[in-house]
Amino acid sequence: MTSDFARHLETLQATRPVTVLGAAVIDVIADAYALPWRGCDIELKQQGVNIGGCALNIAIALKRLGITAQNALPVGHGVWADIIRNAMAKQDLHSAVEAETGDNGWCLALVEPDGERTFMSFSGVENQWQQPWLDALDVPPASLVYLSGYQLASPCGELLTTWLEGLHNVTAFIDFGPRIADISDSLMARIMACQPIVSLNRQEAEIAAERFGMDPESLGGQWQKRFASALIVRHDKDGAGFFNGDDSGYVPAFPATVVDTIGAGDSHAGGTLAGLAAGWSLADAVQLGNAVAAWVVSHRGGDCAPTRAELLLAHKDV
Repeated sequence: MTSDFARHLETLQATRPVTVLGAAVIDVIADAYALPWRGCDIELKQQGVNIGGCALNIAIALKRLGITAQNALPVGHGVWADIIRNAMAKQDLHSAVEAETGDNGWCLALVEPDGERTFMSFSGVENQWQQPWLDALDVPPASLVYLSGYQLASPCGELLTTWLEGLHNVTAFIDFGPRIADISDSLMARIMACQPIVSLNRQEAEIAAERFGMDPESLGGQWQKRFASALIVRHDKDGAGFFNGDDSGYVPAFPATVVDTIGAGDSHAGGTLAGLAAGWSLADAVQLGNAVAAWVVSHRGGDCAPTRAELLLAHKDV
């Protein structure tokens, strides 16, 4: 018997334009029996060199779900940039932004035995945004626009915020990630005045509650009163909560055997954006985000989002 989720997934088709703005980087993934401590020397087991970055992971998820997006992912010139450009081309993904000079950044991802990951990142052209790059983007009204906290907390954060403020009738979708504590109060106020949909994991939600003087147990309601902005709080294997005006709820997780959690939040954002682009309700979009994230954490790396056919097969009888 075909499940309600699978039947709904068969209707997934974009009705809103999507722009994904952010980073394409390289993830060097290694297993670590424990995290390093000062003065130590630990042996790592390299698992792979993958393309990654929050925005690129989302672009891949959208592409595989059949959702067309404008991908504004700066790609430069150098060892890492060449790997990224070639890997994107193989997946028929292209960036609207080409940097004239400079290489892309990279990240060392240490994966502990329980699948938890720790990143050490090196920035490149993805955090060197320029006004001409933004001017060249076509963002029509009714668009969904993805932004990451990594770029908003970087030196180009004010430039990107000014650009967002100048767009007309768009819905921003922001995953602040662990950088939510690194954005200045004045810039955060401007970002939140744009009333974005914000997605946080449970740890980031605790940081947000402390930062804004809110009770973690009633964060969703207080968030609505203060920002009038939709909020998604991801609880990994415990599902996700959503808060949007008077509409709130909890969406259970899909079962998964965790291999590593690299790209879990990005893939959730990709699935959720796909649902929103199709005109789905926030609850249904979050359910799709849960399904995509469950698939990704069951596979190595963050660039392994499922196709719609793979999701349909996996959840046909769920």
